[in-house]
Amino acid sequence: MRILLCLLFVCSTSLLAQRGRGGGEAPVIPPGPPKNLKILPADVDIRQTMGAFRNALGVQCNYCHVQGDFASDDNPRKNVARNMLRIAADINATFPDGKIHVTCYTCHRGDAKPKTEPPAAGATEKPASPPEP
Repeated sequence: MRILLCLLFVCSTSLLAQRGRGGGEAPVIPPGPPKNLKILPADVDIRQTMGAFRNALGVQCNYCHVQGDFASDDNPRKNVARNMLRIAADINATFPDGKIHVTCYTCHRGDAKPKTEPPAAGATEKPASPPEP
């Protein structure tokens, strides 16, 4: 429960900071149940989940979605994201404790391109934020 509250706080703070920097309005997610879900469960809190993805990758909605049509599969990055969700789920399923050990943030660390090498000597990474649930 504390992780959820921390995540909500971080998401809210991040969105407010973006607005202050001219990041524009918060994304408009259509009301009602989400459409065209192929990996996520139908009862998922879509705003919270997509907010966690945005924070983990440091991107906005239209990075994976077609602007104005979130259900569309026309953006190829959406299928890449689905495949990565499958990979993370497969990895997490190998742990006997049932906990989530791998998230989008595990590799992305706030950037759209996953981190595949450690930072150069003397370089600093972005401050760590909590992983999405």
